[in-house]
Amino acid sequence: MKEHTEYEIRESIGEAVLKLTDISTVGEVTHAQRAGEPMPSTEKLKLFVDKVRQIIFPGYFGPINFHPTSFHYHMGVLVDEVFHLLSEQLLAGLCFVCDKEFNSDLESRKSESERCAAEFISALPELRSVLISDVEAAYLGDPAATSFSEVVFCYPAIRAISSYRIAHALHKFGIPLIPRIISEMAHSETGIDIHPEATIGPFFAIDHGTGIVIGSTTIIGKNVKLYQGVTLGAKSFSLDEAGNPVKGIPRHPIVEDNVVVYSNASILGRITIGHDSVIGGNIWITNDLPPYSRIVQNKAKTAEFIFGGGI
Repeated sequence: MKEHTEYEIRESIGEAVLKLTDISTVGEVTHAQRAGEPMPSTEKLKLFVDKVRQIIFPGYFGPINFHPTSFHYHMGVLVDEVFHLLSEQLLAGLCFVCDKEFNSDLESRKSESERCAAEFISALPELRSVLISDVEAAYLGDPAATSFSEVVFCYPAIRAISSYRIAHALHKFGIPLIPRIISEMAHSETGIDIHPEATIGPFFAIDHGTGIVIGSTTIIGKNVKLYQGVTLGAKSFSLDEAGNPVKGIPRHPIVEDNVVVYSNASILGRITIGHDSVIGGNIWITNDLPPYSRIVQNKAKTAEFIFGGGI
């Protein structure tokens, strides 16, 4: 192997720097930050999510041991910290995706971020109620669960679902980027991929969870349970005249109330799975199913459809 002199090494590095700073090679994968605008921070968003979990599940997370006599004080401190963390990160999200020319001044975007942060905090009691129903669904649906505390502390599904519900609440305010960062942090941590735009009802349970995918336009009713490896995805993509995928159209399933989907089932396209249905493992579904359907694999490993019998 040829040895290079120090001059040749420095010259090679200099050439690489020139190529890397050639704007024509960057395209859309660059971001010019403007003075006074914060950048989204995964560290601060993780801290935000952790503090929201402390608010939702008092006494489980964080360094504070909540006592009835000091509960109000500590909750007030936590809520104030959440407000300031969230306001800053929402502003970062608004600034990050706005047009290159200022379509609004920084102060108006600050006001918008603070308004949304305050609305999010106002929604926390309802968020707690829904997440408690998810914990209850996980506990009642798993014979191995010994207590609600075990579910809250140990189940990756509760971590993923709580991150999803936080991200979804922010998405409903029209906040860009930040909800997706939160959901992808949970995806990296748990292996459960729930898009923040998906709509999921209460008493939602995920058993084991690894490999679950829930697409952005999915609608899930109440009391639905998914096992590991389930995909609620798109069957195909509509293309525009330029051959690019058409965005913003419903392309994921609707799963009605009281449905169970077992491991590694794939439910694809804008189809409806009727209420009180059971979908067996390793099934591929691309058509509507009526209520009370039951689909399992028979011994020949083809799908067997049983309708209308009730489960």
